[in-house]
Amino acid sequence: MKKAIAIILTIAVSVLCLCACTGNEKKQSDDDSKISVVSTIFPAYDFVREIGGENVEVAMLLKPGTESHDYDPTPQDIIKIQDADLFIYVGGESDEWVNDILNSDDKKPKKVLALMDCVDKVQEETVEGMEADEDGDEAEYDEHVWTSPKNAVTITKKISEELKSLDSSKAAEFEKNTVSYCAQLSSLDNSIRNVVDNAKRKTLIFGDRFPFRYFVDEYGLSYYAAFPGCSSETEPSAATVAFLINKVKSESIPVVFCIEFSNGKVADTICESTGAKKLTFHSCHNITQEEFDSGVTYLDLMKQNVKNLEEALS
Repeated sequence: MKKAIAIILTIAVSVLCLCACTGNEKKQSDDDSKISVVSTIFPAYDFVREIGGENVEVAMLLKPGTESHDYDPTPQDIIKIQDADLFIYVGGESDEWVNDILNSDDKKPKKVLALMDCVDKVQEETVEGMEADEDGDEAEYDEHVWTSPKNAVTITKKISEELKSLDSSKAAEFEKNTVSYCAQLSSLDNSIRNVVDNAKRKTLIFGDRFPFRYFVDEYGLSYYAAFPGCSSETEPSAATVAFLINKVKSESIPVVFCIEFSNGKVADTICESTGAKKLTFHSCHNITQEEFDSGVTYLDLMKQNVKNLEEALS
């Protein structure tokens, strides 16, 4: 997961390119009346468009269909960040490259918001049977703060405040949109609680990475998984796979989850050995190009998660 060398090279190339491009930079938005917002990942991008509507011009740096942990900024991305009225990023270890931009002497965005600063952070953990990350023994904070709808409400309200401060003339409209969207997030939260409250079991199995600490903590669920959420590993040991297979069999767990953009091989192996059904539980960090083009939202993805959760806990 650590990409220090790649990051250093990227920043070095970016500085050279930015120097060469001075005077030729394009405005983030063709409409100066709109607030320009740049987000590294999908959840914040979606929250901004729900709150800002036609009053914002929002861009997502992470290309649809790609893994957020594999992202490196291009010189064009850095220009977008520097020209933005509001730049939103996660703020975890995978975003260390942001510090090089914000601490440089070059132009900076007017406002910066780190999602992890909006909520109470929790650390990733290595639960029983899980393959520990070989990057080191030092615990890392789980970066996937948006996976809890409660956190999504908190983040939405914080983004709303930032937009209001950038354009007070639109504050009433931003507030109206925020109230409406937070009501939808609260409805989502109630749907999840209803599923959990009426569930036969409280344990989830992931034959994959597990970027859902905030989710399971919020709803009182337990879990077993192949890897922590930000793990760079892709091949679990035979012991880990055997543990997960035995857990599914011993507790008659009907569903084994994998996450979006996963090859699903570990989940397939577990399902083949147990007869369990493989389903996707979306962490919402990114979407496919087709989903992006069709306007899929955070709420769309989470509502599908609710359906799959109900099947897994039955």
